[in-house]
Amino acid sequence: MSKKIFVLLGHPDTESMCCEFADAYAKGAKEAGHEVRRTNLGDMQFDPILHKGYKVIQALEPDLLKFQEDVKWCDHLVIIYPSWWSTMPALLKGLFDRSWLPGFAYKFKPNGLGWWRLLKGKTARVFVTSDSNPILARFLFGDNTNEIQDGILWFAGIHTQMKKCGPMKKISPERRAKWVSKFVKYGKRVY
Repeated sequence: MSKKIFVLLGHPDTESMCCEFADAYAKGAKEAGHEVRRTNLGDMQFDPILHKGYKVIQALEPDLLKFQEDVKWCDHLVIIYPSWWSTMPALLKGLFDRSWLPGFAYKFKPNGLGWWRLLKGKTARVFVTSDSNPILARFLFGDNTNEIQDGILWFAGIHTQMKKCGPMKKISPERRAKWVSKFVKYGKRVY
């Protein structure tokens, strides 16, 4: 069954290994007959800083409105980004800070007891690349995906699967090609 898939390259650099993986995922998904939209974080124009926190909601720039439209449109969201200092790149965090707003991703209940998850029914697959071995990094630093998996996506109702990819530092061309091939397969299977 064909799905609507939105692939977000969460690395600010469009000449990165993450970009190759996003290209490969999108290619596999298209080959499998899925409809694909793609956005590169590094090509987006927006202020990632919440200057007044959520006390005053800043007007959303066109790229943030397009991002929200693509998230609403999709059945399945794919995010690919590198782990930097055990978290996502600051620009990616800024994207969620600015766009993951009440009325779009969630809405608090009037009684203050809970919230409605406005993106319920969608699925996501998040791929996090790392220069270190994912098992070793988890042992040393704990789970560094809680922020995106639970604090952002689950909070909005999106069922998410995580995949940590590494080590990527000093990867051989052959190993890199194997990873790219894996991402084509991930796209074909939509997971």
